[in-house]
Amino acid sequence: MEGGVHFNVFTVDFNEELVALYGGSLVQQTHFLHESIKAILRLYKHLKTPPQSVVLVGHSMGGVVARALFTLPRFNTSLVSLIITQASPHLAPVLALDPYLLDFYSVVRQRWVNRANTLRNITVLSVGGGYRDYQVRSGLTSLPCPTGDPSKLSLVATAVPRTWVSTDHLSIVWCKELVLATVRTFFDLIDPETRQFTDDPEKRIAVINHHFIRHPVRMLGETQDTSISMLDFPESWSEVNTLRLAYSTPKEGQVKYFLFALSSRRKAYSHFYCRSNNLEMTSWVYGCMHKNSSSCVHAVDLSEGTELLPPYKVLILSLSNLSSVTHLVVSASNLNGRQFTVECEWQRQESQTLSVPVPHVLSFGLTVSDVTLNSSGLLHTIEMQHFHQVYQAFRINVASQCKVHKDRLSSVYRIKVPWFREDTLTTVSMPSLTEISGMLHTSRRDNTSSVLLQLHTAPNCQYKVSIRTSLPRVLGQILRFCGHMVPVYTAVTLLLACGGQLSSILKSRRAADVSQVVGKGLQPHKVNLPAYILHILLGCSCFQEVWSILGLPPMDVLPPTFPDATFHEGVAAAEEWPFLLSPLLYVMGAAVAYWASTLLRLIVRLISLIVAPLHRPSVSRDCGTLRLRTQILITLCLTVMGGMSCAALSVCAACLLHLYRVLRLQMTERSLSHMLNLAPQMHKEAENGTVDAESKNRSRECNGTPLLSECALQEVKDDLQIHLCLSSLFTLPVMLSAPSLIHWIRNLRYATQLDPDPYWPHSVPLIIVYVLLINCNTLKLSSSKFLPLTSCLPLPLAITMVTFSPLHLYRVTYFLLAALSPLALCCLL
Repeated sequence: MEGGVHFNVFTVDFNEELVALYGGSLVQQTHFLHESIKAILRLYKHLKTPPQSVVLVGHSMGGVVARALFTLPRFNTSLVSLIITQASPHLAPVLALDPYLLDFYSVVRQRWVNRANTLRNITVLSVGGGYRDYQVRSGLTSLPCPTGDPSKLSLVATAVPRTWVSTDHLSIVWCKELVLATVRTFFDLIDPETRQFTDDPEKRIAVINHHFIRHPVRMLGETQDTSISMLDFPESWSEVNTLRLAYSTPKEGQVKYFLFALSSRRKAYSHFYCRSNNLEMTSWVYGCMHKNSSSCVHAVDLSEGTELLPPYKVLILSLSNLSSVTHLVVSASNLNGRQFTVECEWQRQESQTLSVPVPHVLSFGLTVSDVTLNSSGLLHTIEMQHFHQVYQAFRINVASQCKVHKDRLSSVYRIKVPWFREDTLTTVSMPSLTEISGMLHTSRRDNTSSVLLQLHTAPNCQYKVSIRTSLPRVLGQILRFCGHMVPVYTAVTLLLACGGQLSSILKSRRAADVSQVVGKGLQPHKVNLPAYILHILLGCSCFQEVWSILGLPPMDVLPPTFPDATFHEGVAAAEEWPFLLSPLLYVMGAAVAYWASTLLRLIVRLISLIVAPLHRPSVSRDCGTLRLRTQILITLCLTVMGGMSCAALSVCAACLLHLYRVLRLQMTERSLSHMLNLAPQMHKEAENGTVDAESKNRSRECNGTPLLSECALQEVKDDLQIHLCLSSLFTLPVMLSAPSLIHWIRNLRYATQLDPDPYWPHSVPLIIVYVLLINCNTLKLSSSKFLPLTSCLPLPLAITMVTFSPLHLYRVTYFLLAALSPLALCCLL
């Protein structure tokens, strides 16, 4: 209000389209954003000095769309000079459910990497939410740009000064601390002459560093008077000859300066540490250049290196950089009468830094790494050796005890990650027992550095630090980084369960129970081992040449967890640990498959009870089947409906038709069971020995038995088991295509046809397979000549799925279609 600067803020409404899962609208959103920017700038064309650019703030996929502007052929790069993104997955999509999403990311990534020099003047700041953001992990918010580009900054909200908290995916927009940092950045970016956002990229970086990286607790651009002359008040100066200073200001306002001589400390100490709980925006530490007998005449301001922590401001000066300074001056003046405390000390960094190897991730919390700090220093650093991978997680307990109980400044425990700005800070009072979660958002590729635990401690206190592996947090990290692979292993389990059903029919002409075959679908030695061997072979150059000659796509691996990663055609550099953890992911996927199939059976039983009164009781295994003419008609109708509206809608309708067949089988099985319980005549005659040999033979042959018999019931049960297994498998393509269906429903008032439709190419064969398998039964399968070959396909397809689908989830549908098509052929031939 004092500066008279007014911001006009515009929001671009994307109708809340699910572009994080459906990528068909990303290009349209990018063009719409371009047109919006031009329309906004046209509003000011009547001014004498109209604005020439805008600043973009993008949340989630909005930040990715903002960077995609520079991929447009007719986009003028001068229209946007600063982009601030919040919880935007820049490295890779969270889930790659359609090819349009990956193609969009590939184009954006290649443009920013290939044109890094021309886009160097575009400043981009990416802020991640931290561990409370369960939708977009903060490692994905790192900008995929070449290292050494100072205009591209990535960080986590926990490391932002005056924020220091984690936010979820939505609250990062309205978190007041982040909002204030953003707004203050905007005001400081205003050029006082043009009253528009500055065109100087160096100033933009300086402003962002000030508010988001390292807050120096002084006004940006403020010029301090470096000439300190207090000759008239010699009582205001005090020279400190001790190793530590602890001073509390009185209630009355006064001028106070403390003088520290450097000449006698340079050889014995390496750093000077000072902190104060006075958070006023002012300079407070100076380097004295010229000194008379009682005071400093000329000094340089050293406060720019001040770092803001939650309870106080801290300054650490390296004595090797102060060769021209003879004394250090610490200001403790409280002219406004506000009380505060100043603590300073000389430090030897080597003696205050300890190295502790962290326990192995497989120690399961049984092994503990302990270290005790008995020193009276104000700062201690513990290097946690071998802690540089995202799958590691620890419980760090810090117990503090003080000899004398008195008012002390709070202690601050800071986990500092040298290779990425993802620091976390914890403030505690004294004495205390504090537990800190030691987890990472990014890994260190070359393992050259480890995580640091900085303890800003209270003097004359003892600190005991214990580090142990936390198994629940390790599992949480595995799910956070590899959770997208669980649906793949769920599909693998259900596919192998279907193969187990076919093998059972081939051997005994009987279908096994669904729960049994799903449980037997857990075969990591048959699936993961070949995939891991293939991963090792691809490390050989000769095998890579053969692989490329065959035209095979690259093997899917986990997206890189290191911030300076480079991509090639959307495939990241391979990491070993996801392959080593693949059996665990397989167990998770198998558990999901087992309980999902169990839930499906319960739902089928419940719905069959509800709809049973609407149907006449049936005792035939052919209940719910379709004639050939009806199958052709339904296939044509669903195909036309999918082409004119949404392919996912047709696939969902075909899946529901098959589910109706399952319901009819469930009702038939119940009807036969009740009828046999009421009139088990054949069973009674068999017990009394009155049944003749011809009746016995007829009871053994399922094809010639009457409809009301134990054999007929067994036939229906077998058909029900095979169709329950197929229904579990059919739901996977429906779930993978659900985002495009939801997108079509939400935009139905604008267009009746989904364009582009990522599932249209394979929706037609899916519909044909779904409709054909409605008439499937164990008799047709057991008599088919293609059954032996079909029963052998699930295992190689499962291995191929694990190899090529973790980063391309939409490929799961292709592999399922490759397994179901021969099965449908078995029902015909």
